[in-house]
Amino acid sequence: MGDFWVFGYGSLMWRPGFAHTETHRARLMGYRRALCVRSHVHRGTPDRPGLVLGLDRGGSCLGLAFRVPDDLSGEVMAYLRDRELVTNVYLEKRLPIRLDSGDTVEAVTYVVDRHHLQYAARVDVDEAARTVRSSVGQSGPNEEYVLNTIGHLRALGIRDHWLERVAERLSPSQPAVPPRVP
Repeated sequence: MGDFWVFGYGSLMWRPGFAHTETHRARLMGYRRALCVRSHVHRGTPDRPGLVLGLDRGGSCLGLAFRVPDDLSGEVMAYLRDRELVTNVYLEKRLPIRLDSGDTVEAVTYVVDRHHLQYAARVDVDEAARTVRSSVGQSGPNEEYVLNTIGHLRALGIRDHWLERVAERLSPSQPAVPPRVP
């Protein structure tokens, strides 16, 4: 297999959990970071699912790329599959990413499976905020997950305007947005 790259767009960026020899900022074209996965365990329940990040079609996503040495390929791929493919809501793909050096490389990337029952499709900012605010799972409140994600993205100098708008609506000073009535 040789050395390979892994693209992180969420918690893999600040908690990769595997050995790597290089890290670069990188952009994946054709996919965007989105709260598009319904969490039934870690940030919600089957009765009140939360929302967690996935890579969904459209736009682009700025994240981090990690170079993994060939001699760790089996170990790292096993770790990634255990971590990312628990409910098979993500599809493992090798996609081209552009490193901050200007080079384009192929990276192991996990994108949402739009046919999976946990796929949430496009939710607007207000619906996302309502869902996140009212969901709690085994790993804690969904709100904590979103605010933690925003904090880490800011620390890395990465802006995600849509996710930031969701986070703004979670602020205690921001009143809850009532559900739309048809």
